[in-house]
Amino acid sequence: MGPFDWLPRAPLEPLYLDWLKGVELAVLRLDRIDPLISGNKWFKLTGHLAQAQTASGIISLGGAYSNHLHALAAAGQRLGFPTVGLLRGHPQDTPTVLDLKAFGMQLHWLGYGGYRARHAPDFWLPWREQYPHLHPVPEGGGGMAGALGCAVLLEQARAQLHTLGWADYDGWWLAAGTGTTLAGLALAEAGAHPVYGAMAVPDDHGVAQNIEALVQGGYELLDACRGGFAKIDAVLRDFIEATEQACGLPLEPLYTGKALLALKQQIEAGRFKPGTRLIFIHTGGLQGRRGFTG
Repeated sequence: MGPFDWLPRAPLEPLYLDWLKGVELAVLRLDRIDPLISGNKWFKLTGHLAQAQTASGIISLGGAYSNHLHALAAAGQRLGFPTVGLLRGHPQDTPTVLDLKAFGMQLHWLGYGGYRARHAPDFWLPWREQYPHLHPVPEGGGGMAGALGCAVLLEQARAQLHTLGWADYDGWWLAAGTGTTLAGLALAEAGAHPVYGAMAVPDDHGVAQNIEALVQGGYELLDACRGGFAKIDAVLRDFIEATEQACGLPLEPLYTGKALLALKQQIEAGRFKPGTRLIFIHTGGLQGRRGFTG
């Protein structure tokens, strides 16, 4: 198997919202690059597929609403390679899981304790024995391979600055789940522009450690988890609804909704002055909204 033959281009669009108060915001629409292999997942996968050229397929892990597993399974079906998913918790047929099955991914449920052991040194040993011809990929498509796959987003955005009338920009803003996309941008920027990561998960998920293992400096992490991963409250729901009504930008509550709400709060607190130009990365993941429709 080999890497994707081409990389989709994500459009860069201006975003107009009252609460920006003079801050100029553009959104890199990774949600629009592909209906199934959506968002930052495509870019993460390119690096891992490049590493897996001697393997016959890929084995990875995630939760019952995992955007990563959804994109991986879709890529496997489209490009003709087998995929195996190791899932957190116990068997359940969420909309995402039903898609994984339809895409042909073989699933193993690890329970919660078994999934927590994913960082243990010997975690992959039995899976390598069971699937010796598959290439293991970290949770969320993380690691240096995933980060380098995301580094190309820098050039994609820069190539479109002229459409906004911008000569330059002042920084990036995006959600951080594993921190892989943030690390890729920070590597590509090499300190030229700051990368702000709104953490959609608590500190104990190891985001800071993941990023520190990949890049030194050039970024800042801010808490945006609102009490925990997948914690959704009325303020967040109302914000997502109001944003979609105001500008038509679709958001989901686990990552992009939390990240954009965190930016609103930072602007209201005076963190960014009028005239500041920021690029917000829409990391996709809209398929995950199906689990949070209530």
